[in-house]
Amino acid sequence: MYSSFLFIVTLPPILLATNNFIDDYLDDAKIKYDNANKRVKRNFVLTSYSNQDIPETSTFDFIVVGSGSAGAVVANRLTETNFSVLLLEVGEEAVEITDVPVLAPLFQFTDLNWNYLMEKEDNMCLGLVDQRMAWPRGRALGGTSIINYMIHVRGNKQDYNRWEKMGNPGWSYRDVFKYFIKSEDFLVKQQDKGYHATGGYLGVQDVAFRTESVHAFVKAAQEAGHPFVDYNGRKQMGVSYVHATTRRGLRSSAEAAFLRPIRDRKNLKILTKSRATRVLIDGHRRAFGVEFLKDGKYHTAMANKEVILSAGAFNSPQLLMLSGIGPRRHLQELGIPLVQDLPVGRKMYDHITFLGLIFTVNQSIVSDQSVLEQPVNFLKLVLRGEGPLTTLGGVEALMYFKTKESDDPSPYPDMELIFISGGMHTDKGLFYRKTFRITDEIYNKVWKPLEDKYAWQVLPMLVHPKSYGFLELKSKNPFHWPKFHGNFFTDAGNKDVKTFIAAIREVQRMAKMPAWQKYGAQLVTTPIPGCEHNIFDSDDYWECALRHVTATLHHQVATCKMGPRTDPEAVVNHELKVYGVRNLRVADTSVIPIPITAHTNVPAYMIGEKAADLIKAEWL
Repeated sequence: MYSSFLFIVTLPPILLATNNFIDDYLDDAKIKYDNANKRVKRNFVLTSYSNQDIPETSTFDFIVVGSGSAGAVVANRLTETNFSVLLLEVGEEAVEITDVPVLAPLFQFTDLNWNYLMEKEDNMCLGLVDQRMAWPRGRALGGTSIINYMIHVRGNKQDYNRWEKMGNPGWSYRDVFKYFIKSEDFLVKQQDKGYHATGGYLGVQDVAFRTESVHAFVKAAQEAGHPFVDYNGRKQMGVSYVHATTRRGLRSSAEAAFLRPIRDRKNLKILTKSRATRVLIDGHRRAFGVEFLKDGKYHTAMANKEVILSAGAFNSPQLLMLSGIGPRRHLQELGIPLVQDLPVGRKMYDHITFLGLIFTVNQSIVSDQSVLEQPVNFLKLVLRGEGPLTTLGGVEALMYFKTKESDDPSPYPDMELIFISGGMHTDKGLFYRKTFRITDEIYNKVWKPLEDKYAWQVLPMLVHPKSYGFLELKSKNPFHWPKFHGNFFTDAGNKDVKTFIAAIREVQRMAKMPAWQKYGAQLVTTPIPGCEHNIFDSDDYWECALRHVTATLHHQVATCKMGPRTDPEAVVNHELKVYGVRNLRVADTSVIPIPITAHTNVPAYMIGEKAADLIKAEWL
């Protein structure tokens, strides 16, 4: 299995940060997948997914659009029966090097990423290139699970209980818990008994390499009063080493976990490089197929039973609107015939993080780029699933807590802290900072002086934002990007900014604990360019900094919101059926009605599992 992988990782000089590597794989920070890359793809990919022929019209029981975390699960579970399934994916198979966790940031510069950008927003993203935030989304077999940071978080019990209280029966934590269990092969050492299972398709494990700095972070959090927890277990509030969706130290993507094991099923047809352009809907408002483009030619696939959209929080709503399902006025303006008037894309929540909270220490306890360049570490990864290449792009720990700004009466976190044993400076500005589009001016002022020092960062993530945005079509051309409006920090009362500042204060308090002071931890006090007019460390300074260097963590939800018919924002019901159109469902993170206390990859697997059961219950 690892022959092609060994070929890649033993290419001389095997130094990821050398100029040779950059020259070979980069052109203006864009990794090129040339013919040599394609020749070293997984052997089974070349045989198992190579049957790409399809007649101009074919018929299946179900058509699933999108092979990401939800779509891969739906395709897997439906083909456990005699149902025939066509799985359409616009991207292609990734090369095996995507399985190396530490390289996660690099793949955002490749064709595996849609490379979407948010529309420019007033008084926001002031320190990002062109004042536009990068919104990465996976464009490959396996979807975003091919390029994400593999952080495994289910979410808080109250997240799902609130879904049910909003009018979505069957979505309480008690209801969805079994689907989390069903998917996972959970091998984390410190876990709450009764909350996990082994034997599932999705690998979950501890990261096999930890720097000394993460131990300091975890201990300091406890010294500051935050308990150590299994955040996927009994209680979420507290600190923990990160749980990773990996197996033997390698990425456990949706493709690797749910598609690779079933590649020989006769009732499953997978077509890559196949772009769905619209759902076919008859005069009785019944979805009966999908039009898609492959190899420069349009094809039609017919569905005897249902079409399931699992194209993600951006592309599922885009496809609905291209098919005539969306806001009446918006579709009429674009000249798209209206099939069903629904608020598709009109609400979109996201998790954002602040990039400018940096601390130095006086010892080499943090990530070291030179360690990654040692050839022996590739052998450790391949042969034993160990070593520094197993780290999730530098993420080593998480902490969930409730700030003083929260007005929620229950013990419900409003912030997550993501500990990184390094920062934008670790790779000397080559990749990490470019994934966030940090300008040269800001990088050179704040991070470049740290390149030869020991420094770490915490990324505070606002888990329940008050602000929300929307997406809309640019035109009726299916090959035009949608327009993404984040509308960050626009909530009345400036609550989102205040919550961020409260989180910054908590991190500063933790940095003063003995576990950190043992290493002389100090806040980096270089002001963000553009904020020098504010007194450093004042609330006004931090708000200015937030408006300069804040970025998404790729967790957009609610663009095809799930809710009861009485909910004017709802697009699908609790069975994920699109209102007003028969035989059409949406099963991905776009249906999540409110922001959740999680990274959305694992909830997407859960949604896929539950969707498959809902579909089976109706058609078996």
